[in-house]
Amino acid sequence: MANIKSAMKRVKVNKVKAAANKARKSELKTVLKKANLAVESGANKEEAIKAAIKRVDQACAKGLLHKNNAARKKAQLAKKLNG
Repeated sequence: MANIKSAMKRVKVNKVKAAANKARKSELKTVLKKANLAVESGANKEEAIKAAIKRVDQACAKGLLHKNNAARKKAQLAKKLNG
């Protein structure tokens, strides 16, 4: 463990932020899985894809995803919707 007060605080802050990022990333994966299932089943797939694309954009804005990764995920979703 660190001895300096600011270093101890960084450890705590990093732990909290890592937990938040993990939760956001997990939620994003869940939304993407729901969108894929909706495309396969055919039930309200437009809404599911639209929600997934919105979440991908939000994740990109928060820095969870690289912009190219987000663009690739959105392109894949659009291709599944139109395909």
